[in-house]
Amino acid sequence: MPTFSYSAVDTAGNRKTGLVEANDEKAAIAAVLAEGRYVTEIEQSAAVSQQRKTSSGEKKKNKSTKHDLALYTRRMSDLSAAGLPLDRVLAVMAEQTEALPLVHATEDVLEDVRGGMAISDALSKHPKLFSDVYCQTLAAGEASGQFPESAERLADLLENEVARRSQVVSALVYPAVLSATAVFVVVFLLTFVVPRLQVVFDGLGDSLPAPTKILLGVTSFITGNWVAIVVGIVALVVGVRIWSATEAGAVAKDRLLMNLPMGGPIVKKAVVSRYARVLGTLVYGGVPILEALRLAGLASGNKVFSSTSDQVQNDVREGRGIAQSMEDTGAFPPVLTHMVAIGEETGDLPKMLNRVSTSLDFEVEQSLRRLTSSLEPVIVLVMGGFVAFVVLSVLLPIFSAQDLVK
Repeated sequence: MPTFSYSAVDTAGNRKTGLVEANDEKAAIAAVLAEGRYVTEIEQSAAVSQQRKTSSGEKKKNKSTKHDLALYTRRMSDLSAAGLPLDRVLAVMAEQTEALPLVHATEDVLEDVRGGMAISDALSKHPKLFSDVYCQTLAAGEASGQFPESAERLADLLENEVARRSQVVSALVYPAVLSATAVFVVVFLLTFVVPRLQVVFDGLGDSLPAPTKILLGVTSFITGNWVAIVVGIVALVVGVRIWSATEAGAVAKDRLLMNLPMGGPIVKKAVVSRYARVLGTLVYGGVPILEALRLAGLASGNKVFSSTSDQVQNDVREGRGIAQSMEDTGAFPPVLTHMVAIGEETGDLPKMLNRVSTSLDFEVEQSLRRLTSSLEPVIVLVMGGFVAFVVLSVLLPIFSAQDLVK
């Protein structure tokens, strides 16, 4: 049965909006009239029409990605900036969104908004899709009357995250393929090639060279215990994931990532960049500074850095400046603390934070390129060294046999 959204007034002049199911528009008006209200506006719900289109076979994605959320937020920003009421904005977004989880969530949000709920509160009922940062930014925009501007900054934030993730994936694709090829070659040689040569080597008795004995020993161990090795690797991966899900494990993992010999500085810069951009977005939207610091720490994606942000939050709560509190922790780079200090002095903290984030993003990109450029020859050399060891282990007994024949 079709669903209609309506606006109506009662005999006392009180206005009400809502949804009603009916066979057609006349039946919908009659149903509202039966409740003692007079319809002023009525239209078939676009979100429900979209749901019917989806169920009738229109192709939709069953999973929502960061890219989908960024596009969703950009549409929200553009439509609200055009002056459309929020219920119309949501109705259009429900029609245009390709990810089913976002479509269904938008339908629920549309119904709540038409029932009088704030859009940020309605979105917060779907925490798997809309984070606290997302909802708080929009809530601040609603409170300050700058909803389109807050949605635009939020869309910029999400699009930047999508672009950064894409850059990381692109930078690591070739090294990952190279590493997988190296592992495949090693496994193929040890489990397929070398065992077929073992019969020849056994005939030479104990006169085998040391490299050949090592190679045969490793091969025998792998082929004889491959089930235990596979089970051990799976158990190790599962155990690490379970341990990482605990508070202590997550802290230890994040601390390890930030202290890696080559990748640690890149991780730190990426975390600080995200922190600065999220904090700038929240402050620009009008979120109170203490809440903005808390949410930025959570959004940084690093437990160690999140606890550091809590320390800054406590210092600011006691009346200290943000820049001084950051500097005292020793975890923030000087470029961030100096720019935050300038932002506090000039009253333009969001702009300074955005500049820092853009600068750090550029440094992360350049560092990633240098790291991948240095990893590629290392992987090639390691793989080449192992292949050379295998070839040497195979040829040495042959040369020894030739010397015996002579």
